[in-house]
Amino acid sequence: MTDAVLSVRDLVVEIPTRHAVLRPVDQVSYEIEKGEILGVVGESGAGKSMTGNAVIGLLDRPARIASGEVWLNGRRIDALKGDAMRRVRGREIGMVFQDPLTSLNPLLQIGDQLTETMLAHLDISETEGRKRAIAALDEVGIPAAASRIDSYPHEFSGGMRQRVVIALALCAEPSLVIADEPTTALDVSVQAQIISLLKRLCRERGTAVMLVTHDMGVIAEAADRVAVMYAGRLAELGPVRDVIQRARHPYTEGLMASTPLASRGQTRLRQIPGSMPRLGALPDGCAFHPRCPKAQDKCRRDPSPRLDTCDGRAACWYPVEQREAAE
Repeated sequence: MTDAVLSVRDLVVEIPTRHAVLRPVDQVSYEIEKGEILGVVGESGAGKSMTGNAVIGLLDRPARIASGEVWLNGRRIDALKGDAMRRVRGREIGMVFQDPLTSLNPLLQIGDQLTETMLAHLDISETEGRKRAIAALDEVGIPAAASRIDSYPHEFSGGMRQRVVIALALCAEPSLVIADEPTTALDVSVQAQIISLLKRLCRERGTAVMLVTHDMGVIAEAADRVAVMYAGRLAELGPVRDVIQRARHPYTEGLMASTPLASRGQTRLRQIPGSMPRLGALPDGCAFHPRCPKAQDKCRRDPSPRLDTCDGRAACWYPVEQREAAE
């Protein structure tokens, strides 16, 4: 294996139903290096959160990993069960969820929740745990941390609660953090603060981050590389600057064109026609072809190529740059 903190190889997640076996994640592969932020972006239903849940072992039944491998720091973890996986969560992988109220116990003080997490994963005393909890709150920008440590979650604002969740995710010093839509429930100014905080803390600690979002603005601000997902598959993968400035997959091109900045001067935002296909009704050929203005017969007939079988950047038979050159 490589020196990557996280290596996902040909990951397939299946959900058996009465009528068919659905694949919300279909042969997804990527790596995240130490101190790197990988942004995973796409519409609702693209498979972003399902990929993160598969990595951390939080798939809801009957969803299951059908094939593929997940490696963390050179150790395969996709087959771990029960206590073995619970030891990985928190200690080696931290989670930041979309709604901080679902991550925090409303009946426990903030300090108790931080201390409990550290005591479960680190060989420290309760006194030392409390000291570290205060330091963790101070590090994420909670004012007067020593006096706020005995507060309950409802006594914090939404942005402050998300800061507490970040402290909770990082308090056991994990090597990987999975942040699933960490700014969606926050207003714009607080979003910027949370993204800046997450970037700074992970750079200082060398923590790898998988940042799941539907917001290309967040990706542009925070990520080093971006993985664009569509209908369970990777559509494009590359350095964030390259992908944003020179998108090769028509879906990525459509996502970028639908942002307010790209639609400046127009009365309405541009949009990608149609909607994401249901997993039980995927079209033949490339899943994106019904929405692609440049689709050709090959797109309608043959499944989209894998990244490792084409140019390694866009899983498309006719990438944007090639189409433009041909035209």
